[in-house]
Amino acid sequence: MIARIWHGVSAAAKADEYLDYLNETGVPDYRGTERNRGVYVVRRVEEEDKAHFLRLSLWDSIEDVERFAGPEPERAKYYPADEEFLLNFEPTVEHYEVVVAPRSDA
Repeated sequence: MIARIWHGVSAAAKADEYLDYLNETGVPDYRGTERNRGVYVVRRVEEEDKAHFLRLSLWDSIEDVERFAGPEPERAKYYPADEEFLLNFEPTVEHYEVVVAPRSDA
């Protein structure tokens, strides 16, 4: 299994609004792609008024990531209104092999 990890930063004041936007756009896009095993969004708000978001999605293989991301799976995928929220645009994401996962009977 492959984990795809994207990182983005918004102003803390827009963190809740951006999370709503992610739940309307990116999360359904990930979940709607065949062989997506799940998507998690985590957030950390810093004292400097920035909110860091990590979006972790799980896939059966790198070929399945390509089905979602296109022929360059390391390239970050952005959505139209991301410009209203994000302070910068990181060009790439990271991929990791999942070597330990939750038990299916947990």
